[in-house]
Amino acid sequence: MLWFDHAIMAVRDLDQAAEMLLETHGLQSTPGGRHVGLGTGNRIVPLGDSYLELMAVVDEVEAAASDLGRWVTAQTADGDRLAAWCLRTDDIDGVADRLDLTPVPMSRLRPDGVELSWRLAGLDTALPSGLPFFIQWDVLPTEHPGQTPGGGSGISWIEVGGDAEQLAEWLGPNDLDVRLVDGPRGIHRVGIGGLIL
Repeated sequence: MLWFDHAIMAVRDLDQAAEMLLETHGLQSTPGGRHVGLGTGNRIVPLGDSYLELMAVVDEVEAAASDLGRWVTAQTADGDRLAAWCLRTDDIDGVADRLDLTPVPMSRLRPDGVELSWRLAGLDTALPSGLPFFIQWDVLPTEHPGQTPGGGSGISWIEVGGDAEQLAEWLGPNDLDVRLVDGPRGIHRVGIGGLIL
């Protein structure tokens, strides 16, 4: 089974982006943490069962040496933008086997000292192609970033550009409201309750 887990907005400055989302859309965010060794950090906009992740370079030296750091730098060359999307699964090994991927364990410390851990699959393929990557959280449901107090109604749909056949093959059977539109590959817009980002 697949669910919308989060959309990533690549931003130049975490605090400025958080302030803009609050003023423009009424979306509150909380400090997320650092992706150790990758040069990136984040803020989380909790939405209930999903979330919006604001991601920025927080250490330029580390970021220059990591694929993720270089990707965020490239994505923000012309300003802040929706840049990627992630689907949650309860069977990351099954997804990985179907697509010939290898799950990668990751973690980060929240500011309150709680360690969040998860496994990702398909990140290396997804980021340059505009396809989603996959995540399975290794935390209690109450520790999922979307469950932070202030959460809302979740991501209801995602609009993307790309090849319909490639996307269908990548996703496999699902009940997601993914809307294919003309334009560049990747994420274009996200529906969050009555909001459109």
